[in-house]
Amino acid sequence: MANMLFLITSLMMVSFFMFDKIVAYDPHPLQDICVADLNSTVRVNGLPCKDPSTVKADDFFFSGMDKPGNTTNPIGATFAPVNVRQVPGANTLGLTVARLDFAAGGYLPPHYHPRASEFLMILEGSMEVGMVVPSLGYRLLNKTLNKGDAFVVPVGLVHYQRNKASDGKKTVAFAALNSQNPGLTVLANSVFGANPEISGDLLAEAFRLDAKTVEGLQALRPQ
Repeated sequence: MANMLFLITSLMMVSFFMFDKIVAYDPHPLQDICVADLNSTVRVNGLPCKDPSTVKADDFFFSGMDKPGNTTNPIGATFAPVNVRQVPGANTLGLTVARLDFAAGGYLPPHYHPRASEFLMILEGSMEVGMVVPSLGYRLLNKTLNKGDAFVVPVGLVHYQRNKASDGKKTVAFAALNSQNPGLTVLANSVFGANPEISGDLLAEAFRLDAKTVEGLQALRPQ
């Protein structure tokens, strides 16, 4: 049953990126394959191709999506992407997938992907997902997803995920993003964790906070 669910999930994710009406945010590939040369020092928008004569099946293979992530961290969750760094054969294909694991109460804080839309599917447990739509007056659209449910987050929209389960059960989900480098911007880190710091006076005024609160938030930034 688990293998069948995994197969269905994989097929759905592949189909998501093959529909004619789905537009990837990366350029279309100009050749059948362009296996990334991860050792090249050349910097382009993507990665240079290695010699086609050296291509092998393992360049398109990854093993480990079935392995749970370590959720013993402050947010009780992990986001484990699989992209061109793990699968060099994915270079130029405009695709990243990820496994998400959440302990009970675990969450991914408000964030956005500047270069990709996200297709999310629940494989185990349940999850609350919410996104903010600026064109609707910054309206929050949120939904509780259960096993087999899916949700799509458009490119650039702030969103979050969390496991609200009161029974202590974990959540496992898979995500597909239509860019080989979707980006991940966490709002709190961008605003209060900027290096060098954004002026505390400005942040206090912008967020209607007192100076000490701003200082406390900036002190929490990742080192």
